Amino acid sequence: MKLQHPLTWWAWCIGVISAVITADSALIAIACLAGAATLVKTLAGNDPWVKSFWFALKLGLFIMVFRAITGIFIGVPIPGTTLFEVPILPLPDWIAGIRIGGIVTQERLLSSLHEGMIITTVIGLFGAAVSLTSPHRLLRVLPVFIYEFGVALVIATSALPQLVTSVARIRRARILRGDEHPSWRKIALPLLEESLARSLELAAAMDSRGYGVSKSRSRYRPIAWKLSDSAIAASGFLLFLSVWITR
Repeated sequence: MKLQHPLTWWAWCIGVISAVITADSALIAIACLAGAATLVKTLAGNDPWVKSFWFALKLGLFIMVFRAITGIFIGVPIPGTTLFEVPILPLPDWIAGIRIGGIVTQERLLSSLHEGMIITTVIGLFGAAVSLTSPHRLLRVLPVFIYEFGVALVIATSALPQLVTSVARIRRARILRGDEHPSWRKIALPLLEESLARSLELAAAMDSRGYGVSKSRSRYRPIAWKLSDSAIAASGFLLFLSVWITR
């Protein structure tokens, strides 16, 4: 993958998310999410943070299903075409206007799915920005006064993809040893040992480099902002402007 400036995909992500929220259209949201998936599939490499998009996509789909379920059982009644009816649970008078159960209309269900789709798209686009940007290169362009926060953020964002990779590797090793359906109990202990070992290695590496001894930041060569970076970032904001103008 051709390396872009660490802020390029984040600028593109902000522009596309602004367009999705402004348009408030499920079709535009699906198109943007499909475009982000194509970019991640085409441009992302094999680094641990690349899986952040697919994890964010699964999280967003779970939220969309949960939003649809709550829209069916809990919410404000919306008149329209009746699909089915759920038994009503009585509620106190001080929360009048909201009910649990009742008639579920097509408009009520579609409204819940629409809101869930917008939320899923926003989460997925943030995941795409994380997958397409190296957190280590992003750390290099952070201002000095938030550098320590950036280090903690990079470690935190790298922990989950590494954890997912470790679980997959341990499960594959158990299968190769003849355990075709390894339980979580057999995976948890090796995973804990590997996580502790990785934490000790990280602490030793930071200590050997003198992290925290001096408040001055190491000097890096600046990362140049190229014409392609401007084109990618501008495409996201042009999408937002086109949606905003046509409203």
